[in-house]
Amino acid sequence: MELDNKISEISGFLDQGIELTGELHFTGILRLDGDFHGSISTEGRLVVGENAHVHADIKVAEIVIAGQVFGSIEAKRRLEILSTGRVQGDVHTPVLVVRPGSMLDGRTFMAFPETESAIGVLAVNPTN
Repeated sequence: MELDNKISEISGFLDQGIELTGELHFTGILRLDGDFHGSISTEGRLVVGENAHVHADIKVAEIVIAGQVFGSIEAKRRLEILSTGRVQGDVHTPVLVVRPGSMLDGRTFMAFPETESAIGVLAVNPTN
């Protein structure tokens, strides 16, 4: 599975079948495979599994998306949408990886550390 290579040490896990509403704050790496509504904030990494449905405004250091996300995403370091990932909302990140087969419906803002004002879109099939 494509997503398994993206995670090494998960700090927390919300499994398929779980529905959670509210504000979510965590450290480390969290994997979501259930349904979440609200807001998510962390200096760590969020992994949205293939079965996840997330309706939230998200502020993270890094995010890997294999499921569905509805809402704005701000990733300080990196945002990756895998082939099964679907994002509907605006994204703001300096590094954006959009895999073939994925979907991104929204505005994309790519801020580079030295300028913090660049705007762009990146859709590639990187080897890393």
